[in-house]
Amino acid sequence: MPDFIIRKLDLNGRETFHYPASRVLDRTPTSITVEAFFTRYDRLELGYTTFERGDRFIEHFYTDRWYNVFEIHAAGHDGLRGWYCNIARPARLSADEVAQVDLALDVWVNPDGSCLVLDEDEFAALALPPEEAAAARAAVDELRALAAGRSGPFAAAALEE
Repeated sequence: MPDFIIRKLDLNGRETFHYPASRVLDRTPTSITVEAFFTRYDRLELGYTTFERGDRFIEHFYTDRWYNVFEIHAAGHDGLRGWYCNIARPARLSADEVAQVDLALDVWVNPDGSCLVLDEDEFAALALPPEEAAAARAAVDELRALAAGRSGPFAAAALEE
């Protein structure tokens, strides 16, 4: 069994998907950063980017933030593809796993720092309490500000001008 597992949960807390991390890179009382490799499909065309088997993901999870951030590097040459940010309830961390409830809303950050907000219709269809919906929207704003300021998880890799 792998040493560390990432679990994606639906709104009711049921697991929808899980995968192993190849290693834990950093851990604090309120966060964990892991390395994982994309293996779900050979190639996934998303329109704004493409994921390929073997892409390297540096994944940042937080117990005190309403999002996670995946820094994605291309298989083969390790060039930065961008960052995929899931709006989610704060993560639950244990010794050997992270579990997080995905709230459907996502933000893609290009290497130049520009952002796309994704899946707004799916998010709007969720029956979220007003305070959770507000926290999710605030998380989008926070991610945009961090990307524009090239700080937080977006400072780890050099953004192109």
